Amino acid sequence: MKFNINKIRYILAIIVVLLTFSACKNDKQAAENKSSETKAGGKAEANSEEEMPTIATLSQEQIKIVGIQLGTIEQKELTATIKANGNLKVPNNNKGNATSLYGGVINMLNVQIGDYVKKGQVIATIANPQFIQLQEEYLSTASKISFAEQELARQKELNEGNAGAKKNLQSATAELNSLRTRRASLQQQIQLMGINPGSVSNSNLKSALVVTSPLNGTVSNVFAKIGSYVDVSSPVIEIVDNSSLHLDLQVFEKDLPKIKVGQIIHFTLTNNPTTVYDATVFSIGSSFENESKTIAVHCRVKGNKNGLIDGMNITGIVSLDNITTPAVPNDAIVNADGKYYVFIQTDKRVEEHKEEGEEENKGGKENEHKEGKININFEKVEVLKEVSDMGYTAITFVNQIPANAKIVTKGAFFVNAKLSNTGGHEH
Repeated sequence: MKFNINKIRYILAIIVVLLTFSACKNDKQAAENKSSETKAGGKAEANSEEEMPTIATLSQEQIKIVGIQLGTIEQKELTATIKANGNLKVPNNNKGNATSLYGGVINMLNVQIGDYVKKGQVIATIANPQFIQLQEEYLSTASKISFAEQELARQKELNEGNAGAKKNLQSATAELNSLRTRRASLQQQIQLMGINPGSVSNSNLKSALVVTSPLNGTVSNVFAKIGSYVDVSSPVIEIVDNSSLHLDLQVFEKDLPKIKVGQIIHFTLTNNPTTVYDATVFSIGSSFENESKTIAVHCRVKGNKNGLIDGMNITGIVSLDNITTPAVPNDAIVNADGKYYVFIQTDKRVEEHKEEGEEENKGGKENEHKEGKININFEKVEVLKEVSDMGYTAITFVNQIPANAKIVTKGAFFVNAKLSNTGGHEH
């Protein structure tokens, strides 16, 4: 009985030891599993927080085919500018209408749209029977004046001899003065008709009057035609003197402090952006233009005015101070997600991911090198755009870059597209 009890105790002791060992093993395994899960979770979290790729890899063949060119950041003297839209205008004192002071029928029209005319040049002739009546009245009044002068002289003689009534002398004087006033009025009217009063005679009455140009300029519109009736003061043609063109720019409020009287404005026509014209600021408006929230800046066009016409739309460039700044060609800058970037050549490599197939990828790269293919990496770096002029744009790097870094000056768009398509990873 004593033997059996000892044996039972021995067996129980073995069981306890085994159970303890098993428990320790399970705790270790659980810890390892937990550690693995933590690593996996950390990796997944890291992947979720992974930044957008910034390294693009291109082969020399791709670079050659696309025509990618490399260069350095240059120091350029650029002119700060302000762009503004506007239009060409001719001042009212350089516009005019050829009109007639009398109504009549157009019986001759000597010009057409586009013709250049000089001040005083005959534009058209207008016929009206009233013109003859005015000349007849002028001749009649002249005859009456001669008779009235004789009558006044006779009344003076009678009055001096106390043989005539004083009121008759006064009446003769008033009649003569009235006739002289009427003659002066008719004389002015005839002169306005373009007729020399001295040439008016019973055998030389003119039934038509001439319409002349009030200024030198180009015929911009013709309102009348032969046989049509024109009323008093109705325009026959419109004349514009384009030699005194003004330029009205619509400048936003934020840019107004940068505009000064005397500044040079370079502008191009909307329909001909290749030819550049010049103008000088002479006046700045003091109120907003309609609902555009812009202020008019008035300029005088100087130099070449060929091809410029009243009412043309233009794009103006206001030149500000010259600045020397790091700059790159305009083609070197790409726009992505509302930001601006350039690509620099770098020794950095695309981040390698230790996933299944790593060995295959490694082998692929080795084969690539064996075949003589050399890849070049480009890093996408953010910049801030500033002044643009003469095909260059001033930039400021958000982060520091290596000194004498080579940048993609041509083909940056393709590099950016390659980066977007590959997701920045070479597998």
